[in-house]
Amino acid sequence: MQRALRIYGEVLRLVRRLPADSRPYYAKYARENFVNYREVDADDSAALDELFLRAYNHSLWVLNKYTVDQAAASKLKEICGGA
Repeated sequence: MQRALRIYGEVLRLVRRLPADSRPYYAKYARENFVNYREVDADDSAALDELFLRAYNHSLWVLNKYTVDQAAASKLKEICGGA
């Protein structure tokens, strides 16, 4: 649970790097996704790792879409396990 909260926080920090008009959409999108997956079994490390990798990869996609430097996601990559 702690790791998931750290990832969520880091995703929200990345959202702040996006253009102002797109921030509310991606902040809401991130929250909805984390809420939707809160029922995942905390003991299923494979499922959690897959979700964390998906969060990292999607974050990279959004950063690229808005031409934000991918290096901004280095902390997220570290938390997600070096994706």
